Amino acid sequence: MQYKKPFSLQFTFSNTAIHHVKDFFEKRMTLILFFVLSMLSIAMFLYYYSNGIGLAYNDARSHLDIGRRVVENLKPGFAQLGSVWLPLPHLLMTLTIWNDFMWHSGLSGAIQSMIAYVATGLIIYQFLKQLGVSMFGRLIGVAVFALNINVLYMQSTAMTELLLLATMTAGAYELLMWHKEEKLFRLLKAAFWIMLSTLIRYDGWFLFLFAIGLVFIHTVRKYGYKTAEGVIVLFATLGGFGIFLWLLWNLMIFKDPLYFALGPYSAHQQQLQLEQAGVLATKHNALFSLQTYMYALIYNASFVTVFLGTVGSVLLWFDKKISFNIRFATLVLLAPFFFNIVALYFGHSVLFVQGLSGNSWFNVRYGLMMIPTLAIFIGYFVYRVRALRFVVLGLLLFSTVFSFANHDAVTIDDARVGASGKNVSEVSGWLRTNATNQKGYVLVSVASHDAIIFSSGLPMKRFIHEGTGEYWDIATANPQRYARWIVLRTNDTNDFTFRVLQHNQEFKNKYTLVKHFPFADIYELKPEYVTSLQSLPGQ
Repeated sequence: MQYKKPFSLQFTFSNTAIHHVKDFFEKRMTLILFFVLSMLSIAMFLYYYSNGIGLAYNDARSHLDIGRRVVENLKPGFAQLGSVWLPLPHLLMTLTIWNDFMWHSGLSGAIQSMIAYVATGLIIYQFLKQLGVSMFGRLIGVAVFALNINVLYMQSTAMTELLLLATMTAGAYELLMWHKEEKLFRLLKAAFWIMLSTLIRYDGWFLFLFAIGLVFIHTVRKYGYKTAEGVIVLFATLGGFGIFLWLLWNLMIFKDPLYFALGPYSAHQQQLQLEQAGVLATKHNALFSLQTYMYALIYNASFVTVFLGTVGSVLLWFDKKISFNIRFATLVLLAPFFFNIVALYFGHSVLFVQGLSGNSWFNVRYGLMMIPTLAIFIGYFVYRVRALRFVVLGLLLFSTVFSFANHDAVTIDDARVGASGKNVSEVSGWLRTNATNQKGYVLVSVASHDAIIFSSGLPMKRFIHEGTGEYWDIATANPQRYARWIVLRTNDTNDFTFRVLQHNQEFKNKYTLVKHFPFADIYELKPEYVTSLQSLPGQ
């Protein structure tokens, strides 16, 4: 007679095998995710690079040019970092942007976004793990972020959003761990990551203030005001160090600590122009500011993702099985949401959604800022409502497949047909054809035409611009001394080159309009004056 193992023994063996499999993936999932996310990141960069839209954003080309000007320029050096955009992304670019391929492919900037993409996915996984979410829920949370088509496009560009997301999410994670463990080292790590975010985009400044409020409330509740005062001083000293450095930089270089906020190149000045044109509709309109950002969020994340994430946040905040400290700490994830609405309300930011704010897109990518937050809340939702997890998975899969099948990436639409992109190929192509093998510099404003400089393919030291010191001063007073070509928008005083040359007799008498394009005009020095050009630095 054949002997059969008792059922209980078979069941025990089965449970043991399952336990070993779970233990295997629990220990190695971080490494597996690192590999999968890295491969996906590289594949998407190559895809967008090959089809030519990896550098569609005007700002992406400007970011790359800033980094290049630090290392190659008529006046190279750290002063080329400028006063408006925060410096960390451009400082990181200097490690590689001296290489022409790294510059013109955009990889010098994109590689930061790609590393940040992988890091953010891993942080989301760890964040959910600390909330007690199962492996299935953690992976769903990572997938919500990692498979978002807008995230995948932006991680393939030289934009700064992904680097900001990584530092902000890392800061939020360390703040969660401090609320959980109350170890000083965790608080210092949170302050460090938040400090880095304040050197990437001004969203980080709001996160810094938001985090101070959370740290203060938590410490007062547990230890009283005296202790809270000391903790805040410690946290703010490190967390606010980047802000201090930026104020000091503006004071030293531009003689005004608030030059970045109030200077002629600042976002404030741009917003004033938009307000005068009557298109800054969100200013002092709280409801429309909320509506505008919600539209941007839904376009970036999908309605399904926003809905599920909202439900997941409610479930998390009312789950009394999780300590109040942990639930309270997750409020930091909402900082990007409040920042964007406040910035729109006070007119410090502008965001156009097609059909809601006219017939164009502009800065709609700001909706990306909440995607890690939604990913975490959805991961938690899947964990809590296990009976519906396959329904949720089906909805998310449908939404994701639909977005890819229809190439439904609003960030690409913004860059290609919205106000965030410029087709400057005609202007840059003319310069590339006519200036490459000819002597003389190109006089141009980087504030207005940085994309033209990038797309021309000419060396950065062929251009005279606001950051070239005496070359700019001399060329705007006596353009015929250095400038063979001048690029400007005729009769547009928002163009700095036109503004300084509009009454210049040398410009009027010695230059001829040779090409008129939608984004700029090109003037060339008359042939009889070319022989007197000084075409070498120092002449």
